[in-house]
Amino acid sequence: MLLLDRFLARWAAGCKLNFCKPALVIQKSGARAMTAGTKFPRALLVLLVVGCPNLAAPAPLAAQTAVLSCSGAQHPRQVAELLFGRDIGRRIGVSETAWSHFVAQELTPRFPDGLTITDATGQWRDAASGGIVREPTKKVEIVLPGRGDDQARLDAAVKAYKRQFHQHSVGIIVRPACVAF
Repeated sequence: MLLLDRFLARWAAGCKLNFCKPALVIQKSGARAMTAGTKFPRALLVLLVVGCPNLAAPAPLAAQTAVLSCSGAQHPRQVAELLFGRDIGRRIGVSETAWSHFVAQELTPRFPDGLTITDATGQWRDAASGGIVREPTKKVEIVLPGRGDDQARLDAAVKAYKRQFHQHSVGIIVRPACVAF
């Protein structure tokens, strides 16, 4: 029930438009407004999400307020993971040389304090064929400095990669973490 309570709290905070009013639950005794403790079927959750699409939109980095209790020399920060697929048209189109150039020209200037790059294998479902596609991938982890332009710099790096290597998407994961160096 705790997960449901958090969902409803986020729903209530994120839905300020008229079509996102609290849903009504019809019972034998009549209709009543749904509250955080209300039990209801999972199907209604789907209706709530469909009725309030801004729930699915990610909050800007500056708006994320995860409170972490870090110990010792660790400090709360945001960590971004970027997943760069290297295939172009079912073949490796981003060579190691081209990747190194991208890192030097696009990532390092935007994140000069450092980043970590790992070779990985990505997997995704092709919408047209329904088949599973696997491709070599570069996973980049960046401890964000906590500046107001962190999101803009991530977006610019992703946009540059998509443009330069004709990619449709780049995976982005941002999470809170306790960090020390």
